[in-house]
Amino acid sequence: MSTSSIINHLWQSSFFVLFAGLLAFALRQNAPKIRYWVWLSASLKFLIPFALLVSVGSVVPRPARYPAFVAAPILPDTIVQIAQPFSTASRTTAPQGTPLDWVPVAIGVVWALGFLAITVARTRSWLGVRAALRGGTPIELPIPIPALITPGAEEPGVVGFLRPVLVLPAQLLEHLTPRQLSAILTHEMCHVRRQDNLFAAVHMIVESIFWFHPLVWWIGSRLVEERELACDEEVLRMGCEPADYMQGILTVCRFYTESPSPCISGVTGADIRKRLQAILAGATARELSGGKKAILASIGLSALAVPILIGALNAPAIRTQSALAFTPRFEVASIRPNGRQGGGNMRPFPGRLTASAPLQVLMQAAYHVPPFQIEGGPQWMKSDQFELDARATGNPGHAQMMLMLQSLLADRFQLRIHRELREMPVFTLEPARGGLKLPPPREGTCLEENAGPAARVQPPRQGPTPAQIVEKHPDYVVYESAPRCGGMDMLREAGGWHIRGGKVPMAEFVRMLSGQLGRTVTDRTSFSGAFDVDLRFRADETVFNAVQQLGLRLESTQGKVEVLVIDHVERLSANWN
Repeated sequence: MSTSSIINHLWQSSFFVLFAGLLAFALRQNAPKIRYWVWLSASLKFLIPFALLVSVGSVVPRPARYPAFVAAPILPDTIVQIAQPFSTASRTTAPQGTPLDWVPVAIGVVWALGFLAITVARTRSWLGVRAALRGGTPIELPIPIPALITPGAEEPGVVGFLRPVLVLPAQLLEHLTPRQLSAILTHEMCHVRRQDNLFAAVHMIVESIFWFHPLVWWIGSRLVEERELACDEEVLRMGCEPADYMQGILTVCRFYTESPSPCISGVTGADIRKRLQAILAGATARELSGGKKAILASIGLSALAVPILIGALNAPAIRTQSALAFTPRFEVASIRPNGRQGGGNMRPFPGRLTASAPLQVLMQAAYHVPPFQIEGGPQWMKSDQFELDARATGNPGHAQMMLMLQSLLADRFQLRIHRELREMPVFTLEPARGGLKLPPPREGTCLEENAGPAARVQPPRQGPTPAQIVEKHPDYVVYESAPRCGGMDMLREAGGWHIRGGKVPMAEFVRMLSGQLGRTVTDRTSFSGAFDVDLRFRADETVFNAVQQLGLRLESTQGKVEVLVIDHVERLSANWN
């Protein structure tokens, strides 16, 4: 792209921002969501040059014209120049031997350094958010998206836009009343419905590319203010009491700080004083009249139609490109039928995953769901075993390995699924009358994530006693030992069962209960830590009796359950390497 084209695009976009500012001022008495869309269009203008719309118009077919005379152009030259670089008529030709002009080079270097600095800062901020998410503890809330209690969270907020997650700081629930919490959750769900994180991420891209342009940063502040005012107004429209909502915001501001990342929609953004005044007023802005709606529609259509019309008459075509998404995969993987039926086992080691199990068991591990949450598919998925040996580069964690397993199943079995929410019987896990009796985690009760395979595998001559041997191989023996930290083992003993685990989060314990009971279990204990599990119960007893040892009880009810529905799967008949 030439320097003149860049300058041309910058003045076009700057003019568009100033026009958007005047339009937002004219709509200051109307709903903030209208002004938000005005500012968002000004941001998008930086990513969509008029020349791009001109190129779209250039591919529109039009009939040949055979004029008998040279007609004047339909559009004035001043309008045509909107999509063209500055005129080159006044340029002078440099004589041969002229030294290199270092000004454009210096400008390019400065721009690249600024772009790199902002990208690195934003990436570090996002990595911090991801690290906090990995350390979060799931909590059940009456909202349609997952929620996590995270010690490192700056404030309550929604993270992500494809699969949004509500992040709550540790101990936040202790500072809010139920009505205040309801108002805060309603605010966050407004961000989810409006796709605010997606649009914030788009503007972050604009800020990274055009970091030198002061109007870009002004647009960012306007977007944050208008989106928070719009959500505040929506919360009041949905019936939340202004006093409860205001007190909830003040409580969050008292104990927590605003999130440093603009793409995380929180509750403390924008001018708090201005927002609280609007909330206390309790009034909602008036909607647009029919005339204003028509004017805004005409302006929007003109901004798109005029450059396209210019392109249909004057401009050349422009090619577009698309990007490919990255999916984590194993470096080497082999999977084949082994001729056995039913049952099976899976053995995860650092950087390696081996298994002898039916496809449905592999799906349960890959998607972290019990068998009753998988529907559809042929019978062989539950009966025919497959031998799996997969290795990954480096030492990825368990969650990353399961993502790789999802990719492997999609590649080898052509597995395609979709998710549905269905109403079905569930259990709720609640504290018993005597309160929780969860043993605190102790050292030595489990193997850490980075523990090597030697903790479970030994050469035959150095192996354990025969009573501990689980499986024999020519080169090694798999024997019974402590489970991985955060996981559990269910072992058969004389006359009963033994469930054990170390540093187990409540979410993992609930998942185990769901698998044993064949029904989804919902956590209502409000317990956010980890604990050791050491339960023994007779063969004629049930898990209902076992959980009572931990001060817990299970209640039957109805609830929404996410189900994996198999759309397509193909049987594997040969070895894949």
